Amino acid sequence: MYREAYDDVFKGTEEWRQLDAPTGQTYHWQDDSSYIRLPGFFSDIAAPKQQLDALRNGRILGVFGDSITTDHISPAGKIADDSPAGHYLQSLGIEPADFNSYGSRRGNHEVMLRGTFANTRLNNRMVEKEGGFTLAPNGEDVTTIFAAAEKYRASNTPLVIIAGKQYGTGSSRDWAAKGTLLLGVRAVIAESFERIHRSNLIGMGVLPLELDGEVSLTMLDLNGLEEVDLIPCDAELTPKQAVRVILSRADGSRHEVLAHSRIDTLQEAEYFRCGGILQYVLRQLQK
Repeated sequence: MYREAYDDVFKGTEEWRQLDAPTGQTYHWQDDSSYIRLPGFFSDIAAPKQQLDALRNGRILGVFGDSITTDHISPAGKIADDSPAGHYLQSLGIEPADFNSYGSRRGNHEVMLRGTFANTRLNNRMVEKEGGFTLAPNGEDVTTIFAAAEKYRASNTPLVIIAGKQYGTGSSRDWAAKGTLLLGVRAVIAESFERIHRSNLIGMGVLPLELDGEVSLTMLDLNGLEEVDLIPCDAELTPKQAVRVILSRADGSRHEVLAHSRIDTLQEAEYFRCGGILQYVLRQLQK
C-alpha cells in the first residue's frame, strides 16, 4: 500500500508536470525577478591574505548603544512605502500592497541591502531622528543609512560601525552580516558581541573588534564625524590580535584606543583570510 501511494510522489499532478521549467545542473538567474537575484559575493575574489590589512580614512556609518539586535540590523517584517527598499520595489513597478516582507524577499540582495539598519526603532546616536538614518558624508544633512553608504561607496571610502555591549543579540539572522558587508562596512567596533553574530560577521569578511579594558562607548564621546584608522599591531593575521583604533576629530585632535579582533580561532582566521566563508568553501571545491 505504501509503495503504491509513494511510488510516483515526485511526479506531481498533471498541472505540475505541464509547467515550463528550466533544466540543467545550475540555476538560471532571471533578471526580471524581484524575489531571487544574483548577489555579488563571488564577483571579486582576491588571493588569500596573510595579514590583517590596515583601514585608513574610514568613516562612521552608525554609532549605536547597547543590545543592538539582529532585527535592528536586518528587520524581517513589513517593507515601508517610503523606505529605500520600498522605493526600489516601486521602481520595478511593484505596488506597495505587493511588497511582501523583508523575510520573504531575502533572496533579493537589492532589497536586503536597502533594508539593513532600516528598522524604524533603530537609534543612531549620530542623528536625533529615529529609524535607519545617519549623517550624509558632508556631515550636515540627515539621510538614510543606505543613501549615505552609496555615497561613500562612490568615493571608495571604507566604513565602520561603532556600538556598545552585546552587539548582534537576538536570532541568528545571516542577512544582518551579509547586509553589513554589502553596505561597505569593513569593521564593527563594539564593547562586546553576541556569539553567533560575531561568527557571522567573520563569515562575511567583516572584522569584529572589541574595545579593550575599561574603554567604553561613552568614553569615546563620538559625534560620528570622526575619521577612523585601524592599524594592526602585528603584521600576521592571527586570532585575537591587537588593533590600534585612531579617531581623528574635525578640530584636529586625535584619540587612540586599543581593541582586539574577535577572530577567536585559527579556523575563523582562515575564513577571514579568504574573504569570508563563502569564498573559503569555493576555494575548497576548486582544489
